[in-house]
Amino acid sequence: MAEPYNCNVFVVSLAFADLVVAFYPYPLVLYALFHDGWALGNTQCMVSGFLMGLSVIGSIFNITGIAVNRYCYICHSFSYSRLYSYRNTLLFVALIWLLTVVAIVPNFFVGSLRYDPRVYSCTFAQNVSSSYTVAVVVVHFLVPIAVVTFCYLRIWVLVIQVRRKVKTEESPRLRPSDLRNFITMFVVFVLFAICWAPLNLIGLAVAIDPSRVAPRIPEWLFVVSYFMAYFNSCLNAIIYGLLNRNFRNEYKRIVTSVWVTRLFVTETSRAATDGRSMKSKQSPPPPHNNNESVRDRINKE
Repeated sequence: MAEPYNCNVFVVSLAFADLVVAFYPYPLVLYALFHDGWALGNTQCMVSGFLMGLSVIGSIFNITGIAVNRYCYICHSFSYSRLYSYRNTLLFVALIWLLTVVAIVPNFFVGSLRYDPRVYSCTFAQNVSSSYTVAVVVVHFLVPIAVVTFCYLRIWVLVIQVRRKVKTEESPRLRPSDLRNFITMFVVFVLFAICWAPLNLIGLAVAIDPSRVAPRIPEWLFVVSYFMAYFNSCLNAIIYGLLNRNFRNEYKRIVTSVWVTRLFVTETSRAATDGRSMKSKQSPPPPHNNNESVRDRINKE
């Protein structure tokens, strides 16, 4: 069974989804926080909310794509190479981002992207449309969670069978690297579900009865669930570093390279400074020496 290198394409896509919010929406959130309100105009608000949604939905769709990829690789290994060729993998990733954009566009027609002063950011307003909020929670959270749960349960069943040696001869044999990669992505999924469940449950409760439920939700609970959800974008890099040896080695290499480069620049600057100091300490010959040498030449002549 070939190693699923094509799964790395999904991992890169997931990393891109996590980085989207770091480059644009999060700096604007900090700006609004320091200015105690939104002062960047409606256009910036719409763009920020769009990119925030792009990151969120792109993350869950990529996590779903990774789970399906692992399921096919471990549970249907004989058809994996044909199904997940490099070309097909790129098409799957393109499809994920196309569905992500399609899922976000209705926000502009519903008018659900608004500035929320509780979290200092332009985000999805849960109380604008009850039906649309329910659709968002179901399509963008519950259905992907159900698909991912099914895939990982099937994988866990196979893992247990492998451990107990009750599988048939035609079943694939899991290697330690396969198991480690599966556990890494499983932890990514579990933490995603934990981080996003509170905010989605609040949205679902508000959508069912906005007039009664919305005023009863404490502001601190909404704020905590909101920042807990968006903090998930920072966790994946930590998870990979803790559970994946290759990522740990690359992290060490990057840190070492940065540290060595910093030392080199520091030493170079220090040497240049010392050189200038030495030159400044060297004074030209005294003028009277030059006069004496001229007088000596005249006397000799």
